[in-house]
Amino acid sequence: MEPDLFTAAAEERQEKDPTASPLAVRMRPRTLDEVVGQQHLLKPGSPLRRLVGEGAGGPAGPSSVILWGPPGTGKTTLAYVVSKATNKRFVELSAITAGVKEVRAVIDGARRATGGFGKETVLFLDEIHRFSKAQQDSLLPAVENRWVTLIAATTENPYFSVISPLLSRSLLLTLEPLTDDDVRGLIRRALTDDRGLDGAVTLPEDTEAHLLRIAGGDARRALTALEAAAGAALDKGETDIGLRTLEETVDRAAVKYDRDGDQHYDVASALIKSIRGSDVDAALHYLARMIEAGEDPRFIARRLMISASEDIGLADPNALPIAVAAAQAVAMIGFPEAALTLSHATIALALAPKSNAATTAIGAALDDVRKGLAGPVPPHLRDGHYKGAAGLGHAQGYVYPHDLPEGIAGQQYAPDALKDREYYTPTRHGAEARYADAVEWTRKHLGRRRP
Repeated sequence: MEPDLFTAAAEERQEKDPTASPLAVRMRPRTLDEVVGQQHLLKPGSPLRRLVGEGAGGPAGPSSVILWGPPGTGKTTLAYVVSKATNKRFVELSAITAGVKEVRAVIDGARRATGGFGKETVLFLDEIHRFSKAQQDSLLPAVENRWVTLIAATTENPYFSVISPLLSRSLLLTLEPLTDDDVRGLIRRALTDDRGLDGAVTLPEDTEAHLLRIAGGDARRALTALEAAAGAALDKGETDIGLRTLEETVDRAAVKYDRDGDQHYDVASALIKSIRGSDVDAALHYLARMIEAGEDPRFIARRLMISASEDIGLADPNALPIAVAAAQAVAMIGFPEAALTLSHATIALALAPKSNAATTAIGAALDDVRKGLAGPVPPHLRDGHYKGAAGLGHAQGYVYPHDLPEGIAGQQYAPDALKDREYYTPTRHGAEARYADAVEWTRKHLGRRRP
């Protein structure tokens, strides 16, 4: 770091009085070995290990990296650990307040430090997605020539928010959401560590479970809520942080919901059945319960995609694209904003016309196959592209539908055992009515008849 007079004074104050800093800051790991989670990024020889000087000798220097992950997963923490552990010059900028002028000043300083003192510079740039294209362009010469080793952090998809030349010159490291066990370990360390609460309070099991739900995989959120609840408990003269105290502090009621037990499946089932029943209000209620309980948004999105095909199908052909788009958006943005996307999709699916014709159609077809009703492919449909196929009668007599005025050829497509089988029975609900007309017309022109 290169602190100014005021920064140095603030750091000196924090050293004399650790409680002047938030609990989340005090509990930051001091070494990579203290980091919780992200073990896939911390193996021996990894880019982050090399940045702190572990095995970074020889002709291959450490690479610039872009850290991509949701809030609270440790992007700033990893940069902080590098700043403390490395023997390199470390400079931190935030894309919220810095511009091209500040970036160029850092680069000029890095070149002087390298040329005059042989000192390498690590530049940590937080929220790089807030930089414009021109601002990101200003980093290219420094990264290209390794005047600085860049650590950039972003919560946005870098393929959309970071320019390609900078991506190609850096390693993209994806941080995974912290698990409940990861966050639980941080909470318990903060309760007992002398940098944290130093045993001043205890956390009963039910309160800890609710705190994990509130955190939703965000370590910073967990420690912030813990500190607030601990302060409230101590103000009351209590040493146990009760569930009521935590609820009052964070203003969020504990949702009775076990993500690994019956409630997980019961509430998920109720959500889907409410959508199937077109009760948009009930569906939103169950969605809200899942969100408040800290359910993985990707799980909810997967259920909505299944519902779109299982219960809506061709009655609203837009239902599946909406659900898929929601799942993609959720994967990119995470909570809390993902709640809006899940609400959008849930409302659209609940109010869509319903049809399970696609579900029953594939079910009936699978049932026949499992019963052994298959048989050989008709000879005229078999592959005729290889030598000798004609001699076997393959592709002989096949009628090419595009050669006919109506674009449909009245020939047998199914095996003999199934030539009259009809699996798809469309409804007249919503857009599926036109598919019902289409299937009636095509079966007539195929010369099909009901068994």
